[in-house]
Amino acid sequence: MQLTSLLKDLTYGDTKPVITKLIENDATKEIRIVFKKGQEMKSHKTPFPITVSIFEGEINFGVDNTEHILKKGDLISLEPSIMHNLVALEDSIVRLSLSKNDSVERVQKVSEQ
Repeated sequence: MQLTSLLKDLTYGDTKPVITKLIENDATKEIRIVFKKGQEMKSHKTPFPITVSIFEGEINFGVDNTEHILKKGDLISLEPSIMHNLVALEDSIVRLSLSKNDSVERVQKVSEQ
């Protein structure tokens, strides 16, 4: 059993989103991404399916040149190799569900672009 919180030890980065692995099990990795308003993750794609949940705030989630405004409680899932980007329209907390085969380091590199 693993127990954690999306709200525990929150840190907002000055220049880029803060990415924290919360839980890893035999199937998935659960990641928290904390954005300050205006921070972004530039266009990228993933090697595995993902699910993104907006826990707090509002995110402009671009998929293949279409923008989706995601608010608290919204979820979106993407298949592999779909180009997407995120821009925080306000301070936001995002939960990212990754495949066990994906890496947190890949996500961190995207946030540093």
